[in-house]
Amino acid sequence: MGENSLSGRIVHSLSGFYYVEAEDGQIYTCRAKGAFRKRGVTPVTGDCVRFEPDADTGFVTEVCGRRNLFDRPPVANVDVLFIVASVERPRPNLFVLDKLTALSVYRNVEPVLVFSKCDLGDAAAYLDVYRRAGLQAFACSAETGMGMDGFKRICRGRVAAFTGNSGVGKSSIINALIPELSLPVNEISDKLGRGRHTTRSVSLYRYEGGYLADTPGFSSFEFDKSASFIPAESLAGCFPEFAPYTDRCRFSVSCRHLNDRGCAVSAAVEAGEIPVSRHESYGRMYAAFQSVAPWETPKK
Repeated sequence: MGENSLSGRIVHSLSGFYYVEAEDGQIYTCRAKGAFRKRGVTPVTGDCVRFEPDADTGFVTEVCGRRNLFDRPPVANVDVLFIVASVERPRPNLFVLDKLTALSVYRNVEPVLVFSKCDLGDAAAYLDVYRRAGLQAFACSAETGMGMDGFKRICRGRVAAFTGNSGVGKSSIINALIPELSLPVNEISDKLGRGRHTTRSVSLYRYEGGYLADTPGFSSFEFDKSASFIPAESLAGCFPEFAPYTDRCRFSVSCRHLNDRGCAVSAAVEAGEIPVSRHESYGRMYAAFQSVAPWETPKK
């Protein structure tokens, strides 16, 4: 490692260029050394790195240990994931939200549900589902400012990423939190009921002693084996509301928590203690992950 090597964090990456913020706050433009390709490592936004600065273009020489890594969108070392869904235009898809919360828990990231555009509709029913599941959830409106102080409380000193379907207002929220950014926001298509993808790459922005990440919108979250696979046997642990019941199952070691005999989780669903929508999402996810053949299972 060269004598001029510095530590920093990648705050933006685009077309093979990495924009690294050094410890003194200065931003350096870098390329990745060819050795990364040989090791099968690709630096991404959020990575803590060592780099060799240059007056023109420096080089990233090392990616330090990652707490976690998301492939879609490509971002690393996330502390909290704001999963944004609008109460109207478009309305929430609970299965998509449940997949995202489960993946967050599996990746050691705190999921926080954010129901935006609450000036257009009532988020109470959605908040009830996720708060009963033991997850943080709140409603906000970037238009009126309602609920926006929730971000400041949760973000302080942390790396926070935003994700959710296109058109739910992620960029509008970030613009309200950091007005000087003026991120582009497109109107919702009346025909499609969703927005165009206004964010093209992941960027980190300084906020409350940490960072906010704006991430590309998506219209569907695929069960991409390399990006969002969770072993079926680990899935129940990604639904925090199951925890009080899993040890009470008659056959706790082998219980799938579906329609198994003596399943305490299923009984809790029937008793109204676990939201039906959450258990249905768990069943769909379990079936999808169980169908993955051993040789198709992503390597850790």
